[in-house]
Amino acid sequence: MEKQPGKVAQAGINTRLAHGGYDPRDYHGFVNPPVVHASTVLFPDAQTMANHSQQYTYATHGTPTTDALCRAIDELEGSAGTVLVPSGLAAVTVPLLAFLSPGDHLLMVDSCYGNTRHFCKTMLKRLGIEVEFYDPLVGGAIEKLIKPNTRVVFTESPGSNTFEIQDIPAIVEKAHAADAIVMMDNTWATPIYFKSLDYGVDISIHAATKYPAGHSDILMGTISANEKCFKTLDAAHSALGLCVSGDDAYQVLRGLRTMGVRMERHAESALDIARWLEAQDGVIEVLHPGLESHAGNALFKRDFCGAGGVFSIVIQGGVAQAQAFLNALRIFGLGYSWGGYESLALHVHLGGREITGKNYAGPVIRLQIGLEDKADLIADIENGLAAAKAV
Repeated sequence: MEKQPGKVAQAGINTRLAHGGYDPRDYHGFVNPPVVHASTVLFPDAQTMANHSQQYTYATHGTPTTDALCRAIDELEGSAGTVLVPSGLAAVTVPLLAFLSPGDHLLMVDSCYGNTRHFCKTMLKRLGIEVEFYDPLVGGAIEKLIKPNTRVVFTESPGSNTFEIQDIPAIVEKAHAADAIVMMDNTWATPIYFKSLDYGVDISIHAATKYPAGHSDILMGTISANEKCFKTLDAAHSALGLCVSGDDAYQVLRGLRTMGVRMERHAESALDIARWLEAQDGVIEVLHPGLESHAGNALFKRDFCGAGGVFSIVIQGGVAQAQAFLNALRIFGLGYSWGGYESLALHVHLGGREITGKNYAGPVIRLQIGLEDKADLIADIENGLAAAKAV
C-alpha cells in the first residue's frame, strides 16, 4: 500500500517529528535514511546532462539525505521550501543577502543576536544597505519607521538574551502593507511552539545547531520560506555555493525525532526554575516570557504554545558578583550556544545595543536549562548565588 501524501503532516507534533521527511519504503525499509557522501553525480547520457533532467546533478544542490531533512523541516514550518546552511549565523546572513540591495533600508530589531548586529554594521554597511535598529516592543507603530525603500523587517522573538516578546502579527501587517518582507529568527521557540509562517512571516530562520541537533556537536542553520519568497531565497543559496554534509544532515534529522520530548523537558524545568528564582535573595529580575511577571507574558500566551529552555536573570552586584556566580557552578558549564542536553551559563554583555538593554540594575546571566535533574540544577544555582553574595 502506498503512503498517503500529507498523512503525517496532519498528525500530532511528535508523530510528525518521528516520521517526517523520509519514508523507509523508499529505501528497502531501513528506518533511517542513508547518508549520501557525494560531490559528483553521474548522468546516463549526454542529453540528460545537457538538460539537467534528473533529480540530482551535483551535491551542492542537494542529496537524498539533505532533501530528507528539508522535507521534515517543511512539514514542521508549513513552508514552500527549506535550504540548509553551515551555521545558524549563515541562516541569518543568507536571506539578508538574498533580499537586500544597495540603497535598501533594513529594519533590524535591537534585541537581535549579537553576531546578526555585527553583520549588519559591517558587511551590510559596506554593501550600501541602510540599517536601522528598532525597539522590539514597537508593535504596529513600526509603521512610522518604514520608509519607501524599506525592503526587509527582521524580527527575533523572544529577543536574544533579554527575551522581549514582539507583536509579530502587528509588525507583519504593517510591513506587508508597505510591500516589505518579514524575516524571523525563531530559534528559541522552534516551529513546535511558534509556527511563524502561520503568523504571516515570510522567512523563518533557525540555528539547527540548537534544539534540532540537540547534542552540542553539529553546526547548521535552516531557512524556510513561503511560496512568494522561496524562489529568490533558493537562487541566492545556490549562487553562494552553500551546502552541508550528509553526515551533519543525518544527525540533525535524527535529532528531530526526539526534539519534541526534549523540548518538553527543557521547557518544564526552565519555567519551574525561573519561578523558583523569582523568590531568591540576590535575584533582581527573571527574564522569562512564560512568567506572569514578564512584560511580554500576555503576547507570549496569545501567540506561543510553549517555551524554550533558555532565559536570563539579573543579579545584584557587578562584574565581580557575576564572575563569582559563574565560577561557583559545577553542573552548569560556562559556554556559548544552547539547545543541547547540558546546562550552560554565561554573563551577557549588551553594550552594542542602541535602544534596549541599558536599564538593568545588575549583571545579566543567561541560563540554558538542560536535561539534568531539576533539583540538582537548583542546588547548583543556589551555590552560585551564595558565592555572588559573599563577594
